Amino acid sequence: QVQLVESGGGLVQAGGSLRLSCAASGRTFNNVAMGWFRQAPGKEREFVAASSGGGTTYYADSVKGRFTISRDGAKNTVYLQMNSLKPEDTALYYCAVRRYSTISHASSAYDYWGQGTQVTVSS
Repeated sequence: QVQLVESGGGLVQAGGSLRLSCAASGRTFNNVAMGWFRQAPGKEREFVAASSGGGTTYYADSVKGRFTISRDGAKNTVYLQMNSLKPEDTALYYCAVRRYSTISHASSAYDYWGQGTQVTVSS
């Protein structure tokens, strides 16, 4: 059974940094796409960043240049380094995994989800 467990969220001032982690278990994740999504209160879940099975990365325009996705195959863990945080980055952040290697921006394309970790950025 696939399990994804996020950690690293918290409260930070605008301009600060956080690093989210997502530990995956239950199968091999080296050749599949892994991504991060977020959902703010009253808004739809939105794509943040993803890493393909081949290592290609893609970011939402709103976080490009500030966030970095990376993965450690040996630890089955994907990270999201978030710098220069803004109040509009406040949301519940979810880790997600596809059964395929290619990246998708659509949340419906992802097969497994974590429970989420809260990120709150104060102004």
